[in-house]
Amino acid sequence: MPSGYTHDRITLWSLPFVAALTFGQTQSSNLTLLVSGSFLFGGLMFGPDLDIYSCQYQRWGWLRPIWLPYQKSLRHRSFLSHGPLIGTALRILYLTTWIGLVGIVGLAIAQTVGNPRWNWEEVVLSCWRSLAQYHIELLTVYIGLELGAMSHYLSDWGGSAYKRFKKKGLSGWQPPSPIKRRKRKAPIRTSSKSIVEVRRKKGSG
Repeated sequence: MPSGYTHDRITLWSLPFVAALTFGQTQSSNLTLLVSGSFLFGGLMFGPDLDIYSCQYQRWGWLRPIWLPYQKSLRHRSFLSHGPLIGTALRILYLTTWIGLVGIVGLAIAQTVGNPRWNWEEVVLSCWRSLAQYHIELLTVYIGLELGAMSHYLSDWGGSAYKRFKKKGLSGWQPPSPIKRRKRKAPIRTSSKSIVEVRRKKGSG
């Protein structure tokens, strides 16, 4: 499995290609900037290795503790963290939950202080309008984050496959065959009385 430094180099070297491909497909500088920024963020800070104590985890600084429940609830390199599409979607949902909790606490404090500009109805409507108005931009951000994560787990799988190929040749690409377990016969228990009778018969014979 490549090191964190190798993953960073892959992300940085891939960035120009991602930006050029995005601009060639969209002809939009705004969407290209969103994809490129999301790709960089996804590869350096929002990738699959947030499920362990990694470089990505350390770059969150004093916000690192928010990822501890994420790490404890997922096994490293599981499908929920390293799986295509679902890994990025789960991290977005997880981070959005934290942002929502902080927003709820902040709004509650604002209402306690007595700020009339903040209320729950306006916040919900504002979020809904933003989702409807900027759905293309949000989808573009998700694509960038997924591409950043993809550069990570594809290099992991490629490195593991290369090691298997180097060790076992072409057979390393085949899935391991299930090992058949032999059924063990239960030991025959004999009483001490029967053992004495057997010895008497042998002695008489």
